[in-house]
Amino acid sequence: MDKSPDAFRTISEVAEDLDLPQHVLRFWETRFTQIKPMKRGGGRRYYRPQDVDLIKGIRHMLYDQGYTIKGVQKLLRENGNQFIVAVGSGDRAAVEAIAQRKQAEAAPLTPAAQPRGADDEMLVGEPRAKPNRRFFGLGKAEDEGPVQPGSGKLSRDNRALLQEALFDLLECKRLLDQVR
Repeated sequence: MDKSPDAFRTISEVAEDLDLPQHVLRFWETRFTQIKPMKRGGGRRYYRPQDVDLIKGIRHMLYDQGYTIKGVQKLLRENGNQFIVAVGSGDRAAVEAIAQRKQAEAAPLTPAAQPRGADDEMLVGEPRAKPNRRFFGLGKAEDEGPVQPGSGKLSRDNRALLQEALFDLLECKRLLDQVR
């Protein structure tokens, strides 16, 4: 007998439905605070339908779109759970609506009026780069995307990926140095 669509699911049911090992789901709970299964006596997890939808979106971003965990965390912070759920379900209209709403919220601020933090990426004489959206071709500026061969430049996407890889390598080196 199948469960109702709004019934809670056990970790084994979610893992089987999404073709993920159970330990990956438990790990993702530590990395994505938005995943909050209900825990009963003995630590047994029960996932709400909205948790399952969010996990589907996270899985899609990590496995199908090639995002890193940090990249998905950033998307969740900037766009919210519904954005990731919409991307995971392939609801392009919802993705575009959320993206337009975010742009409308940011539109009243001029570049000079926007707050600047320590981690802002600044280009000489230009405002901070817009958030990266590698899926559906949304939010691309004219200086993003393909770069002509031999121009000696990296696209922002490639530069961000290289910076992320460098960070991961430095973190690996730090961990290896601790072991020695």
